[in-house]
Amino acid sequence: MADDALAGVGSMVSDLNKSIEAAMKRLQAQQSSGPENVQEFRKDVRKSSAQTSGFATDIGVLAKNTTRLNVVSALAANDPVDFYKFRVTTKGEATLGQIGDEGVRVQLMSKLGVVMADSDKSQGTKYENFKKLQTGEMALDRGDYTLRVSREKGVAAKDAKNYAIQLSMGTYSKDFDTVAKQPVRGDSPFKMSTAQQEMLSGLNAAAQNMKSIPTGLSGTQKLMGSFNLFV
Repeated sequence: MADDALAGVGSMVSDLNKSIEAAMKRLQAQQSSGPENVQEFRKDVRKSSAQTSGFATDIGVLAKNTTRLNVVSALAANDPVDFYKFRVTTKGEATLGQIGDEGVRVQLMSKLGVVMADSDKSQGTKYENFKKLQTGEMALDRGDYTLRVSREKGVAAKDAKNYAIQLSMGTYSKDFDTVAKQPVRGDSPFKMSTAQQEMLSGLNAAAQNMKSIPTGLSGTQKLMGSFNLFV
């Protein structure tokens, strides 16, 4: 069983490499120069074992023309959902960038849990809002928001999914990275699988690579660099 789990991790890394290559091709045209003299901050946190929006991981404050928020994490095998919360300080058009494995669904929710934008193509207006969010054409009011990250319909729960998400609102002078790791063994009544432990070890070992990412990177370059955490 342990060999099977390790083989699964190896396959995941191989698939991730392929997805990164595809993402680079898709996003090449969107690369642009970032601002100079950017301050960078990073925090390593553990996601709550309680998988509800009330226990969402805090990724910071999105301030117009001031901050940019980045989160790098993974849906481990049989881990159904991740939640992240952030606060918007001033109304403005926000932009969401996303790369990683195929089959990851991202939803933007209001403080009350109402889904405002959804990457699921079957969600009509909410999908249209998601596309606007990707192109910086969706305005967010001041207040609290939650990101819900899960698998797309039809994706097997056993398939681990790595992802990186970025939020910005105009330009920025402060760049905040959140590396969200899996809960520690004692946080849950269920033991972590070998595959989950390998993934966590990879995150722990590679988190230092975030220090080597130069300041002032474009959104695409930033997210691509963040995937040193997984390979």
